[in-house]
Amino acid sequence: MKQLLFLFLFFYSFSSFSQELTTYYLVRHAEKDRTDKSNSNPELTEIGFERAVKWSTVFENVRFDAIYSTNYKRTVSTAIPTAKSQDLGVQYYNPRIPFSEEFQKATIGKTVLIVGHSNTTPQFVNVILEEKKYPQIEDDNNSNLYIVTLVNNSKSSVLLKIE
Repeated sequence: MKQLLFLFLFFYSFSSFSQELTTYYLVRHAEKDRTDKSNSNPELTEIGFERAVKWSTVFENVRFDAIYSTNYKRTVSTAIPTAKSQDLGVQYYNPRIPFSEEFQKATIGKTVLIVGHSNTTPQFVNVILEEKKYPQIEDDNNSNLYIVTLVNNSKSSVLLKIE
């Protein structure tokens, strides 16, 4: 009887625990076209489009509930292959207000991909973590993958390099 009670409490705790799990995957957009210095909204380069497809391969075993991007060609183009592979649309977020109350409510308990920029992506992670853990990404770095996990009141993160 004690064993049965223990198993019930264990599985009840586990199911409650798993319902409060939120995971954010954050990447910077892939390589952008730098040929026109006056263009503030460039497309991706061929290598950038290849990287965007590679991200969808990296994420093939992750089931996203939502995909967010800033409203720029390079971020949306980075998000699209993953969104298509998971039959999701790309939603926009305001990079000036990362992790807004509205965003938090919309994503709690979900697995979410967020595509941003060299300055906004680590900033977004830092706002979630409530600490200045990660510096701005170098301008030639398009390979960072930040994974932030929220479980109840606990927050953790990891930074991976995906070349």
